[in-house]
Amino acid sequence: MGQLRHIVTPLHKKTQRDYLGRMTNDKVHCMQVAKQYGREFWDGDRKYGYGGYTYDGRWAAVAERLVQMYGLKADARILDVGCGKGFLLYELKQLLPGSTIVGFDISEYAIAHAKPEIKPSLFVHNARDDYAFKDGEFDLVISITTLHNLQIQELKSALREIERVGKQKYLVVESFRDEQELFNLQCWALTCASFFTPEEWVWLFGEFGYTGDYEFIYFE
Repeated sequence: MGQLRHIVTPLHKKTQRDYLGRMTNDKVHCMQVAKQYGREFWDGDRKYGYGGYTYDGRWAAVAERLVQMYGLKADARILDVGCGKGFLLYELKQLLPGSTIVGFDISEYAIAHAKPEIKPSLFVHNARDDYAFKDGEFDLVISITTLHNLQIQELKSALREIERVGKQKYLVVESFRDEQELFNLQCWALTCASFFTPEEWVWLFGEFGYTGDYEFIYFE
């Protein structure tokens, strides 16, 4: 089993969230719209998702930590499972111009509106499906706030594929440590399908053969 990391949490904590306010909307309708992962989810009203997901450099610090923590060399091969618009991959490419970056996301809209500099390296794909890569093809596979959107049987497939194609692995999922955090998560979440405590996540990693690193983000 890998190690618990603290890389994305500082960025996550910078965002202000009105948990009860989100529940005053037609939450079921908002969830249905969000799960289409189209324009409304990324760049529409906040009640449907991000409320405008544009490049602002916020992922630069995360990229620096990843390069340092995983000892990524100039010619590293990196895969992002659930890359969104590719902002993190863009930052990694700036740090390692000679690297090979690859990313995929379920959202056609996100890929179409990705950073132009890296768009040729991105494609549409579902994390639960087989990955068309060789065993150990990537020096690092990352997945940031994506896998909790899968159902448990889909998680099994995704984790096994991430394990297979990556020499090093790091993922981030939503979780909760007490009833208040569970309530907040349930209020805020639009696309989450797997609500697990940290202990349950770690157990699942072991059951599904995932040996990489992990991080949990909480809604405090």
